[in-house]
Amino acid sequence: MALFLVQHGKSAPKTEDPQKGLSSEGRKEILGLAPVARGYKIPVTRIYHSGKARAVQTAQLYHQALGTSHPLETLAGINPLDDVRAFAATLDPGAGWMVVGHMPFMQRLVSFLTTGDEQIRVYAFQNAGIVCLDAVKTDGDHWDWFIKWTLNPNIT
Repeated sequence: MALFLVQHGKSAPKTEDPQKGLSSEGRKEILGLAPVARGYKIPVTRIYHSGKARAVQTAQLYHQALGTSHPLETLAGINPLDDVRAFAATLDPGAGWMVVGHMPFMQRLVSFLTTGDEQIRVYAFQNAGIVCLDAVKTDGDHWDWFIKWTLNPNIT
């Protein structure tokens, strides 16, 4: 199994939607990617989100498409400026979680897991895209994380 990280879909401007839910473009991108993810049969066991409207809506669309049996859950500690080190300490690479969150947290988390330094930029997220991280156990309880694959709405 692995860890699947998703930056929420594109949100509507605050002037149109004070809660900044998904824009029609954001929804369209997720609806384009979700069947591809389903076709690949990615082994998502649970889907977590930050609780913000755009993350909840993104998680709902992936939940529907992937047919995950567990209900969606809000997960503390994944907001834009939360501590990636604290969150990383809770991860189990075998759990098969999909986590739908925000920038810069998601980008810093990938950097920290793969390099040990959250400031090194190793990946540029796209809204609605999925980054699959996997890990192998090294010495003792240490996990060596790496980017296994990505699925994005745009390849340019």
